[in-house]
Amino acid sequence: MRKILLTLALLLGVVAATCAATRDSGEVTFEKKRIDFGTVSSTGGMVKMDYVFTNGTSSPVSIVTVTNGGCNCTKPQFPLEPIAPGKKGHITIQFDPRNYSGEVNREVKVKFSNSRKRTKLTFTGVVIHKK
Repeated sequence: MRKILLTLALLLGVVAATCAATRDSGEVTFEKKRIDFGTVSSTGGMVKMDYVFTNGTSSPVSIVTVTNGGCNCTKPQFPLEPIAPGKKGHITIQFDPRNYSGEVNREVKVKFSNSRKRTKLTFTGVVIHKK
């Protein structure tokens, strides 16, 4: 009888640990890390891309930095408050196509408070130059 109870207790522990691991992936995940904004006119105004992410960790995470991709044509906007475990957040990247013509392939990097590495977010598209 003790062996059966011990086996059941061990089995319940394994099931509980598996459920906890499934619930807490331990990282921030993005729905998309690459967005194609299509074809736009250089005089058509700002292009906005929204990168939605989920906090899969067991504690709140904050965005430490989002780079501008090395130019003033890209402006990131992101939440300043921490994102609770299991909740979604979003990073909006605005791209100004005024000084571009042809294919665009840009990258911004996001640093979260729970990680040393940076996450790369990219966007691509084509700008038709109009005067």
